[in-house]
Amino acid sequence: MKQSFSSDRKGVSVPVVWKPGPTCKTMRPWKTVGLLLVFFFLSACGGKTAKPVETGRPAKKTRLAKLGYTIQVGAFAQVENAARLTDSLRREGLNAYYFVYRTGLYKVRFGDFSTEKAARTEAGRLRSAGVINEYFIVNPGEYAAARRDARGEAYLRDEIVRTAESFIGVPYHYGGDSPDEGFDCSGLTMAVYQLNGLDLPRSSKEQYRLGEPVGRNDLARGDLVFFSTGRDGKVSHVGIYVGNGRFIHAPGRGKKVSVDSVSRSYFARCYAGGRTYL
Repeated sequence: MKQSFSSDRKGVSVPVVWKPGPTCKTMRPWKTVGLLLVFFFLSACGGKTAKPVETGRPAKKTRLAKLGYTIQVGAFAQVENAARLTDSLRREGLNAYYFVYRTGLYKVRFGDFSTEKAARTEAGRLRSAGVINEYFIVNPGEYAAARRDARGEAYLRDEIVRTAESFIGVPYHYGGDSPDEGFDCSGLTMAVYQLNGLDLPRSSKEQYRLGEPVGRNDLARGDLVFFSTGRDGKVSHVGIYVGNGRFIHAPGRGKKVSVDSVSRSYFARCYAGGRTYL
């Protein structure tokens, strides 16, 4: 039995016998299992406690900058051709991306120029260098963001969701922005927003920091939802909210862009918050 010493009022050392308290006695097996389960659930999202719940929608919203003139260098019937051109342009250091137009053609675009003249100058330089062939300049008025004032915010939100839905089934690839290789989570959200004329930053951390907080029960179509999936508790995953508790995201290596639920146990535990930019 362990002994320690304390002093009585007269300064004489008196031996004190240490006895285990009730919590230190032989623990019941079911209590041990319970503690292990608590530890497991806390560790599932990086060993962190839940963040304060955000509520409501912001009174003042952060609006993303609109894209300017864009260079288009392809319109293909086959997605493989659009993907190959996209990858080729990206290897040249150009931020190219493609999407499926309403006609069913795959179009490849890149750039963000304040004037049509600046876009044509750059396109001419790239053509002379053999990087691109035929091209034309896309007017920023073609983007959904340019029609927000005339058609309303709901229209832009629906277009963002429609664009995200067009990429369902694309394979996941860490760090990839090209639909041929697949998207990582923030590459997908960036591409979807840019295809609608909004200049969303590249990383999930930047996207989270830039947006205005939105309560989980107040999410609207086109908002972004963020998750902390690592042990450091930092934002590491993002998806596009499409309504009814569902979101579209690139879930992980070897998987495809898909629809999931914010209420699914894993995502509910790792939920870090919603953000709006519209």
